[in-house]
Amino acid sequence: MTNTALPSQRLYQELQQPTERVSLARAALYLAQEDSPHLVVDDYLAMLDRMAETLRQRLPADGYPLKIIRTINEYLFNDLNFRGNSVDYYDPRNSFLNEVLERRVGIPITLSLVYLELANRIGFPMAGVSMPGHFLVRPTVNEMAVFVDPFNRGEILFEQDCNDRLKQMFGEAARLEPQHLAPVPPVAFLVRMLTNLKMIYLQNRDVPKALDAINRILLINPEAVAEWRDRGLIHYQQGQLDQAQLDLERYLYQHPDAADAFEIRRVIEQIERVQDEP
Repeated sequence: MTNTALPSQRLYQELQQPTERVSLARAALYLAQEDSPHLVVDDYLAMLDRMAETLRQRLPADGYPLKIIRTINEYLFNDLNFRGNSVDYYDPRNSFLNEVLERRVGIPITLSLVYLELANRIGFPMAGVSMPGHFLVRPTVNEMAVFVDPFNRGEILFEQDCNDRLKQMFGEAARLEPQHLAPVPPVAFLVRMLTNLKMIYLQNRDVPKALDAINRILLINPEAVAEWRDRGLIHYQQGQLDQAQLDLERYLYQHPDAADAFEIRRVIEQIERVQDEP
């Protein structure tokens, strides 16, 4: 029977499953289907399956974790030539899994997704790591303190390397916290992908697509409080005052002590003044 649900509904349904049963690749392809309605999700899942089968035939006999990582790196970045798109980093296509698989270029989080999907298919479980300013993956076997950077051709890092990178990006005062290297659950993974898209669309002044991204974030994570504020401000700028007021009031209700609470209240007061005008 054909599934007639919208891609956003299928995305939501996928993420309602127990964490261990969620397919990040399937969820990411539902996200991409919003932008490419004719995308056939199973075609790209089959592509990942074929890639994993080829990789499986190259695995070292001893199964030593670092050798497996090197084998994945050689296959993904040498044989298939996947690479980070440093030339056009903010191209929206870098955030859609189907485009990354077709073009073999992406940003840290989408290249990490490809890496994770291949690793998990060959029985080498890994998880995403949402380090500030970058995205990595790490093995979850035997609590290995090793990290892999798919954006930089699978470079292997240790915790001190991650700390050094954080300082390079944010200054000497930056400190690596345990949560920075913790495995990212599926909802948080997809929210980060959507947040990247939202920022790209806002920079490109593509308001409808930015709103679509925010709506999908709130669909899968209604507790993403800042998204109520951002959507309210966009509605305000678009002259959609009723929707703006609802979103901004919800933001303040959930986050009354927000650093920007005073400014948001001023916006709500302005909306009320306009609405009271004859």
